[in-house]
Amino acid sequence: MATLVVIGYDTETQAEETKLKLAQLQKEYLIELEDAVIAIKKPNGKVKLIQPVNLTATGAASGSFWGLLIGMIFMMPIVGVAIGAATGAIGGALTDLGINDNFMKNIAENLKPGGSQLFILFKSWTEDKALIELQGMGGTIIQTSLSHEDTEKLQAALDAAKADEPVQTAQTADAAS
Repeated sequence: MATLVVIGYDTETQAEETKLKLAQLQKEYLIELEDAVIAIKKPNGKVKLIQPVNLTATGAASGSFWGLLIGMIFMMPIVGVAIGAATGAIGGALTDLGINDNFMKNIAENLKPGGSQLFILFKSWTEDKALIELQGMGGTIIQTSLSHEDTEKLQAALDAAKADEPVQTAQTADAAS
């Protein structure tokens, strides 16, 4: 089952740093991400979502290829590319993978201009190791599908460097006993 975590930050840079850390953890097989999106509130009050994959552009590129291929068969490659790109872009724009865009925009409406939120959808994670790696990343958990206990552990890890105290995981708690 996927786990949703929404973390609020004062700046876009902080959210981007955490997102990069999550990408590193995924490369190390400590977590498996389904989606990670940054929402920022522009000075004009509009919410912008920064997604890892632009589905519209991907759809247009894929559609161009298939349109060219089909157009070559019917001796009209230029028309095929144009029609393929258009249909691919429309299909990509209508596709929504991972976290629902409207859900993210609704939550991000509460941001102050210049603030950001990081929406993370975990497929799985190695909790004790991931918490240690996320120490000091900062931010405030806004919403999560984690248990209360796991939410508190994650928030403690995010705040750890500020207080200069190590995160207490199940292993460190047993060792201290």
